[in-house]
Amino acid sequence: MQYPNKIKKEQTKTINYSNRGMDLENLINESNEYYVSKDVALIYKKPTPIGISEAVYTDRGRIIKNGYFKAPSTLDYNGIYKGKYIEFEAKETQQKTSFPLANFHEHQLKYMQKVLEHGGICFVILKMNGIVYLIKGSDLIDFIAQNNRKSIPYAFIKEYGFIIKEQYSPALDYLKLVDEIYLKG
Repeated sequence: MQYPNKIKKEQTKTINYSNRGMDLENLINESNEYYVSKDVALIYKKPTPIGISEAVYTDRGRIIKNGYFKAPSTLDYNGIYKGKYIEFEAKETQQKTSFPLANFHEHQLKYMQKVLEHGGICFVILKMNGIVYLIKGSDLIDFIAQNNRKSIPYAFIKEYGFIIKEQYSPALDYLKLVDEIYLKG
């Protein structure tokens, strides 16, 4: 900012990392609401199973004071589309050159494998470098099995990922890619 007498005042920017990934999640949630409203598919965000170990009652109602995760979470979203079971994970990163595999838990990868073995459709929606990609679960699992790396290079994501263009409605039409990749129609 330029002040009188040409004195510059530096503006400081506070970066809040607490809701990182929420932008992508909001786009997916909006898309899923669109799909449900148009009777295209039933796909929902799965709640994380949480147990309550301590709660207090106030005039506003019950307030949770202490809680715990009951079981490891599987993937973020599941549902049904054209008679096929769909399960997928949503990830977003600020990294420019690779995606850290530490963002996937071993039980999630095993779960992806099981969904695929049972004939379900399984993938990851990943936002990286401002671009949203659909990466097939089988490609992700194959990459991990064949490589001894701690991250997925961006070159792999560009080669094997399918770009999901952001648009007005639905915000991310990922089911268009599901048709092309998995249902061929």
